[in-house]
Amino acid sequence: MKRYFLAIVLAIFSIGSLSAQKFAYVDTDYILSKIPEFNDAQAQLDESAALWQKEIEAKFSEVDKLYKDYQANKVLYPEEMRQRKEEEILNKEKEIKNYQQAKFGTEGELYKKRQELVKPIQERVYNAIQDVAEKNNYAIIFNKSDGVTMIYTSTKYDISDDVLDNLGYSY
Repeated sequence: MKRYFLAIVLAIFSIGSLSAQKFAYVDTDYILSKIPEFNDAQAQLDESAALWQKEIEAKFSEVDKLYKDYQANKVLYPEEMRQRKEEEILNKEKEIKNYQQAKFGTEGELYKKRQELVKPIQERVYNAIQDVAEKNNYAIIFNKSDGVTMIYTSTKYDISDDVLDNLGYSY
């Protein structure tokens, strides 16, 4: 990973020295950690997640108790009652997993809450990075926090349409 980063940086600087392009990097984790609204939002998300996790653990504990009771009395139950108890346990497990998905899944409450609370802050940070880049004539801004990712690039250096032209495709 470091070898690739070094190669990219060297290539960029060698190209950059020819045309005097400017490059910079930001540490978005550092920036976000210094924004009180972000820290408040993160604390709120952590609090919600901890509360939901406790609820889920309590529900799983109930199911575990039901299962242990079932195992202890299984031989005493008639076949019909055994099946009913097994279904009850399976349905409770399924209910808990659905609840867990509703809270922590990709479309869950935590995700939606994160989008509501954190996304506007992240957009403000991105817009600020873009403003600084344009004011200082930076061609590319790298994000140090996520490894080696470009967080901003000047559109005047985008040659994607030229490549499509070269391939014979209209844009």
